[in-house]
Amino acid sequence: MTTVLAPVEGAAVGLAAVPDPVFSAGLVGPGTAIDPLRGPGKAVAPIAGKIMKLHPHAYVIVGDDGKGVLVHLGIDTVQLKGRGFQLLAAEGDRVSAGQPVVAWDPAAVEAGGRSPVCPVVALDALTGAVTGVAEGAVHVGDELFRWD
Repeated sequence: MTTVLAPVEGAAVGLAAVPDPVFSAGLVGPGTAIDPLRGPGKAVAPIAGKIMKLHPHAYVIVGDDGKGVLVHLGIDTVQLKGRGFQLLAAEGDRVSAGQPVVAWDPAAVEAGGRSPVCPVVALDALTGAVTGVAEGAVHVGDELFRWD
């Protein structure tokens, strides 16, 4: 079992609350989403592993067991072309769970007309493989869900 930690602080709201049909329908995979606190912060690694993909607005970390977790910082944030995000790690780096990966400001994302809601998705997971999904307030590093 893989324990996936909250990469940002805020309120766990579920994927259905994500204003993007690909995420809200679970097409990317099961998981949940966090409506982050507004203000500058750091998004951390939800699991220990290797950063396989790293963009300013999103990253994928794959654990030693082969399970990959996607963290997407806001919706339509790819359109910002990196503005407002600072990489704190590099693609290919090995990271510990809880290690900072990207600095960003959800308030600035929202001020630019985009949703700062952050989907956290178990990639290639089967339906029902994600359990113990958190609800309500979560702090960075809290258990967000388990992946069996």
